[in-house]
Amino acid sequence: MSALTAFDTSFPTRVVFGQGVFSHLGQLAASFRPKCVLVVSDAGLIDAGHFSAAVDLLTKAGLRVESFHDFAENPTSAMVDAGVAKAAKVQPDLLIGLGGGSSMDCCKGINFVYSCGGRIHDYHGVGKATADMLPMIAVPTTSGTGSEAQSFALISDAETHVKMACGDKRAACKIALLDPELTTTQPTGVTALTGIDAISHAIETFVTNKRNPMSVTFSRRAFGLLASGFSSVLADPTDLEARGRMQLGACFAGMAIETSMLGAAHATANPLTAKHDITHGQAVGLMLPAVIQLNGSAHADWYAELLREANVDVPESEAPSRLAERVTCWLQEAGLETSLNALQIPESGIDEFVEAALQQWTGNFNPIPLDRDKTLQLYRSVA
Repeated sequence: MSALTAFDTSFPTRVVFGQGVFSHLGQLAASFRPKCVLVVSDAGLIDAGHFSAAVDLLTKAGLRVESFHDFAENPTSAMVDAGVAKAAKVQPDLLIGLGGGSSMDCCKGINFVYSCGGRIHDYHGVGKATADMLPMIAVPTTSGTGSEAQSFALISDAETHVKMACGDKRAACKIALLDPELTTTQPTGVTALTGIDAISHAIETFVTNKRNPMSVTFSRRAFGLLASGFSSVLADPTDLEARGRMQLGACFAGMAIETSMLGAAHATANPLTAKHDITHGQAVGLMLPAVIQLNGSAHADWYAELLREANVDVPESEAPSRLAERVTCWLQEAGLETSLNALQIPESGIDEFVEAALQQWTGNFNPIPLDRDKTLQLYRSVA
């Protein structure tokens, strides 16, 4: 498929990037003239000091601040309901998602239901918002999901644990505030997991069946930034130059997702998270090398082009294996597992994973259509 595929997109999010720009939060929030700001941030941000710093900046700008913290990684529909109840009580007119992808996704989920009514399940899919939504500022403290640059919220059903992608242009953040200094407080494990997630986004968006001139530009640049920054931030968490590359790379990959979507690595990873509570970055990193080899059987030239962004020039025929090897090396460098066996997941559950993976929305965008045999082979190759 040509990279000159037609597309129709816009970028409603203002991106403010740079060391120290977090200090502008109060000024940026005040520009919306809100009567009440609801800050959605996970409990870890309180310990890191970022939440109190945000509150100080907002109150100094003369704003009334309320907060919601009662959610966790992979926010569920029940957590969104709790956030909506808090919003109904304090009646915010500006939302701030402060933290990792979970904070931003939960904030968007709250926005869907508080602004449009019903429950989060009503917005599973694309374009289902029924009203304008509250303005939102995203302040990422990790470099992973790129949620700050997307109009999607990823929310898990509280009972089935199935992830629901809820997307609407009206859910896009008004401002994304990217300060690499905020990411230096992450534990090493979080840096590793979110970094692998961002890398997977850059690689998957580059080869989907919806790739287009806009998405491939963002995907390629994202990969170059992430490839040059990942090892450095693992070796030296205080390296702000590398932190900045990771943060911009994750954001650019999020922009690519808006028009290119994702693929088989996410489709096969999600059942591992739902059924065995495997962290998303670990799950998608595990599946990604096998998916690269599958897609490389038809699109080796695309992977060769992507590798050149990281200054790796190889013959097209070797590109899929070289890229898969590089991802595996990154996983090992990050202390992550590369097999189901190492994660203590028995092969006896593979058939169940296959059926669940084939129901995942992201699988529809893989450049090689998934069927039962191909999906089964992907899981067996990582057993």
